[in-house]
Amino acid sequence: MRDLTRAKLIEPTPIQIKAIPPGLEGRDVLGCAQTGTGKTAAFVIPMIERLADGPRGHPRGLILAPTRELVFQIQETIDKLGRSRRIFSTAIVGGADMLAQVRGLRQRPEIIVATPGRLLDHMWQGNILFSTLQIVVLDEADRMLDMGFADQLNQILDAIPEERQTLLFSATLPDNLGDLARMSLNNPVRAMVSKRATPATNVTHKLHHTTQGEKTSLLLSLLKEKRESVLVFARTKHRVNRLGESLERVGHRVAILHGDRRLSQRRAALEGFRRGRYNVLVATDVAARGLDVDNIGHVVNYDLPYTAEDYVHRIGRTGRMEKAGSATSFVTEDDTNNLRAIEKLIGQSVPCAAGSRPPSRSRHSQPARPRNAGPFVKRSRTPSGTDAGARARRFGGNSRRGNSTQAATPPR
Repeated sequence: MRDLTRAKLIEPTPIQIKAIPPGLEGRDVLGCAQTGTGKTAAFVIPMIERLADGPRGHPRGLILAPTRELVFQIQETIDKLGRSRRIFSTAIVGGADMLAQVRGLRQRPEIIVATPGRLLDHMWQGNILFSTLQIVVLDEADRMLDMGFADQLNQILDAIPEERQTLLFSATLPDNLGDLARMSLNNPVRAMVSKRATPATNVTHKLHHTTQGEKTSLLLSLLKEKRESVLVFARTKHRVNRLGESLERVGHRVAILHGDRRLSQRRAALEGFRRGRYNVLVATDVAARGLDVDNIGHVVNYDLPYTAEDYVHRIGRTGRMEKAGSATSFVTEDDTNNLRAIEKLIGQSVPCAAGSRPPSRSRHSQPARPRNAGPFVKRSRTPSGTDAGARARRFGGNSRRGNSTQAATPPR
C-alpha cells in the first residue's frame, strides 16, 4: 500500500480494474487504452506481485516498449511500486553504453525493460538468457509495429519460453496487431477501454488557419497567454532545433527533444521540463509516446502530424488522469486532407480559434501520408522448422513458433 501511495495510485482507473485481476491470476491479457489512463500500472502491479515470492537471481520479467523515453518511464514505475517487495529492474535501450548495460544485467534484476533492437543485440552476444522468463509485456504494441519492429518482435518471441504469461497493451487495434496478438497470446482476457484512437473528453481542441511563414509569430502570441507548461510538436528535427532557438531568443526557457539528441540530452530535457526548469518543450513525435510529465496544460501542433492516430497520441500528453487540458493545431492550406482524417478519427470537428478563418478550398491540397506500418509475419503457435528452435536454445527459450525472416534493423 505504501508503494501505491508513493506512486499516487489511490483510485484504480478503468484499464487497471479490467487488467489487473486477470494479470494477477496469470492469464494472458489483451489491453486497449489510451495514454494517460494508468496503463503502465495495469501491467506493472501484477508483474511485481507474481514475481515477488519466486526465486531470485535471474530475469523473470521482460517488458518491451518502442522508445527509450517509455522504457525509462516504465522502469521508474517499477522502482516506485516494487520497492517494498525488493523487485529491481534494468533498462536496455539503444544509444546507451553496451558495457554499462552488461554491468546492469550482472546485477541480476528481476525485470528487464527494453527496446526491441538493443535487446536483440544483447541476446545475439549471449548477454541475456531467458530460460527463467515467466512474464512478458508488449507495451504500445501498435507503435512498435509502426516503427518497423515486427521482425525483431518475431525473433524475441521465438527465443523465449513457451510456458509464459503474456500481456499485450496498445492504444489502438490496427489490423496488423491481430497477427501479433494471435502469435503471442493464449486465450487472453480482453481488457478494452477504447478500441480506436480517441482523445480524452476533457481536452479542448481548436485550430488556427495560418501559413508556414506565420507559424512562429502565432506561437509566440499563444505562449504569452499560457502560464503552464507547453509541449510543442514539429515534424522535423531541423524545425525543432530552429524553433527552439527562436523561442530562446525572446526569453523562453526551452528544451528540445528529437532522435538525434544523445540519450543524456534527452533525459536532461525531460527531467528539466518535468521539474519546471523549462516552460516549453519542443519535440518531434519521438515524445508522443512515453512522455510522463504531470500538469502539461497545453499541447501545440506547430505542424500537423502525418497520421490521424499520431494526433491522438500527441494530445494525449495533456488532459491526463481526468485533468483538463487543451490542444491547439496550426493548419495550413496543404493540411486539408490531414485535418479531415483527424476529424474523422476523433469523431468531431475541430473548431477554429477566435479570429481564425479557413482559407478558400484549394485543389492543391496534399493528401495525408499513409501510415508506414510494415507487414507482420504470421507465425504458427507450434514449432515448424529448425531455425526457431535453434535460436530459442541459444537464448535459453523453447520456441513454439515458426521461422522468422530477418529484415533491416529499424532505428532503436
